Amino acid sequence: MSVVNISCYKFITLNDREALKADLTVRCVELGLKGTILLAPEGINVFLAGTREAIDAVIAHLRGDPRFADLQPKESRSDAPPFRRMRVRLKKEIITMKHPLIRPESARAPAVAAATLKQWLDRGTDDEGRPVIMLDTRNDYEVAEGSFEHAVDYNIEVFSEFPAKLAQHRDDYAGKTIVSFCTGGIRCEKAAIHMKEIGLDHVYQLEGGILKYFEETGGAHYNGDCFVFDEREAVSADLHPAAGRVHR
Repeated sequence: MSVVNISCYKFITLNDREALKADLTVRCVELGLKGTILLAPEGINVFLAGTREAIDAVIAHLRGDPRFADLQPKESRSDAPPFRRMRVRLKKEIITMKHPLIRPESARAPAVAAATLKQWLDRGTDDEGRPVIMLDTRNDYEVAEGSFEHAVDYNIEVFSEFPAKLAQHRDDYAGKTIVSFCTGGIRCEKAAIHMKEIGLDHVYQLEGGILKYFEETGGAHYNGDCFVFDEREAVSADLHPAAGRVHR
């Protein structure tokens, strides 16, 4: 599989989005990359595919900006680019929750690493003996591809429904540790911050999302595949396109 696919994001205030859009569009086109970069006042969200050399070059270019120096892309492989074109888009939020006061840049929720989470799930409790509840923050069609064993999900159609659904079930989490998770980390980070803001204790986000968990643990305690927002449709725990798909 010769194509390298990356995804990464960062919550950071961007006041020069038009200039960033122009710069990144030129650089990505020069490198022959395909995919999408989203730029919003709250940060950047990147999905790109290309050769090893092109991916390394664009990462170096991004990290040349001090605001993005600590970007840590998650990688997977495919036989062909899972995107048809290259787009850099301006948006109001890089992930829409419709809670504009949430500022992940200034106050991240605590994160749990994949290896630590696996240990918790192996024994069913966190390091302090509390039961661990896995909370899926993804949309219903994503959850249908696969999820963690016994995970809670709210059957939402769009992420902006999450706060209201959570409010209906807030009492379910008393005395328990909540680990929010999503594909790559961005939604579960916003969700965890929201849970902390409404007074829930012992809240964590899964660092790097499902894709990082697959990379570091092989998918233990996860059933099925992981939906991805490109033409692969889903990836398995080995981070290859899921079996039985017709890939364009």
